[in-house]
Amino acid sequence: MKIISFNVNGIRAIIQKSFYKDVLALNADIICLQETKATVEQTKEALSKLTEYKVFANEAERKGYSGTAILTKKEPLNVFYNMGVDEHDQEGRITGLEFEDFFLINTYVPNSGSELLRLDYRQTWDKAFLTFLKKLEQKKPIILCGDLNVAHKAIDLARPKQNYNKAAGFMQEEIDGMDAYHANGFIDTYRALNGDSIKYSWWSYRGGARQKNIGWRIDYFLVSEKFIPNVEEAFILNDVHGSDHCPVGIILK
Repeated sequence: MKIISFNVNGIRAIIQKSFYKDVLALNADIICLQETKATVEQTKEALSKLTEYKVFANEAERKGYSGTAILTKKEPLNVFYNMGVDEHDQEGRITGLEFEDFFLINTYVPNSGSELLRLDYRQTWDKAFLTFLKKLEQKKPIILCGDLNVAHKAIDLARPKQNYNKAAGFMQEEIDGMDAYHANGFIDTYRALNGDSIKYSWWSYRGGARQKNIGWRIDYFLVSEKFIPNVEEAFILNDVHGSDHCPVGIILK
């Protein structure tokens, strides 16, 4: 089974580019999208040409903001949205599917913002989300994917010294949040299978960052520790364009 995660930075914008062709070329069983910036109906309409997939989507109360969706060829046992905490359930940041052997959770973690105005909220989210994950994990293993809006280690961004404790995505508080996922048994599949390989999944639109590969790895697949033997490959697809992110993925045995 191939599962892809892709922050599309606006589903209605990316379908005007090479998105349909890229999706067909990926030939994934499941595709998880973040930052759809659309209502559920708009998302389903945008994806309606991809007839082999069933679409499940979540939307923010604020129009044109946030949002997540999952396209799946495999019928899930159950579909769920959000984490059941009012404070965190206004922005459409979680879409989840239950399958026989695992839960798949697609998330778009809040960005602390250029002025770090949401850094405190981000920490509250991380703690609540971890609690939500651990409760679910009591039933079966978890595959968590999405834009987690943090570079975990210095190796995960091109300019760590210039950004550490200065920029959203590489604040110690955000790193601590990622450390907590790891301490609670959620394994970064890319690092587990690729060691210290350097690849990024997001680049600023400014200054030709993508062409120069001045990027950040902020898109992940984390899995429950006991599930890691089921992951055959973990990869980052730098050659797929259309967004300021590129897709990341795993292949299950």
